[in-house]
Amino acid sequence: MLLKLNQINKLFNEATPDEKIALDQINLHLSPGDFVTVIGSNGAGKSTMLNMISGALSPDFGEIEIAERNVTKLPEYKRSQMIGRVFQDPMAGTAPSMTIEENLAMAYSRNKKRRFRKGVDRKRREFFRTSLETLHLNLENRLNAKVGMLSGGERQALSLLMATFTQPSILLLDEHTAALDPSRAELITNLTKLLVEKDQLTTLMITHNMQQALDLGNRLIMMDKGQIILEIGFEEKQQLTIPALMDEFQRIRGEKLTSDKALLSV
Repeated sequence: MLLKLNQINKLFNEATPDEKIALDQINLHLSPGDFVTVIGSNGAGKSTMLNMISGALSPDFGEIEIAERNVTKLPEYKRSQMIGRVFQDPMAGTAPSMTIEENLAMAYSRNKKRRFRKGVDRKRREFFRTSLETLHLNLENRLNAKVGMLSGGERQALSLLMATFTQPSILLLDEHTAALDPSRAELITNLTKLLVEKDQLTTLMITHNMQQALDLGNRLIMMDKGQIILEIGFEEKQQLTIPALMDEFQRIRGEKLTSDKALLSV
């Protein structure tokens, strides 16, 4: 298994009026190459789960394994060598005052041993150009452009490339198309599929878009109130529709969602 979450629990604001169970007995296993999409209602625990995997949060109980290594107590900066992550905000994954080349160089060094050497040599620059060509955004000819001058879609595409081209053990995508206009969101969705399939990256993707959750990946999970309430495999996922998924929620929870937005919000 590439990722194991075993009996993960997280309680916020314990013993206060705002006490909330964020994660309740979460068990999730991802095999190498799995691409799992995650949907759920507001406060379902989706982002908390990703923060738990990345090390931004620690579980109250339970264990986390990445590539058969127990990382439950490993700090976030050490886990980052194994994890690539793209956030909802296009501004979050890059350094705006640095050039495209400098951003790529930082990402490239994430899982490499640190040593004194020239920042970007000819071989590495060519690798950056070749990698950027896969985006079809002409960024390979703008290596010295400040990232802060790029559009939101361009920055998110760059963030996605930076998170994937070192082939991390786990790729975490946290609603990474939600802040983009429809055309840019479609671009990033297509790039996600391309990059994940190219290197067979083990991926966990939160999405607000139910159709996107059905179209991408080989597995789907639905979360609600800190629990995984539904897991769907590849064959069933291929036949599933949005209305059927909404009906399944009602069957499990005994209540009907008033709108798609109630299920799909962050």
